[in-house]
Amino acid sequence: MEEPASATELLFERIEAYGKTTIELTKLKALKTLSSIVTSLVARLSVIVMFSLFVIVLNIGVALLLGEWLGKTYYGFFIVAGFYLVIGVLSHLFLHKWIKAPINNLIISQSLQ
Repeated sequence: MEEPASATELLFERIEAYGKTTIELTKLKALKTLSSIVTSLVARLSVIVMFSLFVIVLNIGVALLLGEWLGKTYYGFFIVAGFYLVIGVLSHLFLHKWIKAPINNLIISQSLQ
């Protein structure tokens, strides 16, 4: 009669070990997915920052050049600012299509890998 109890105990121990292993495996999979998403976003963010610095310096140069051509330095800055106002309005109008949807798709595709 003692054997069925020990077999039952052994079964429960195996079930408990399986449960712990499954939880640990799930944690490791989630960690892998999270680290993949974060590394991808950090890499893209660093490229965006470098490109943004390039664009800022380029815009200052263009503004100074336009200002020199027009006779007043601040005219060039007003023209560049107006250009960015137009870009900002267009970005606002198409925010979901151009910005939100691609970022959402990136995160979803990275998390499903």
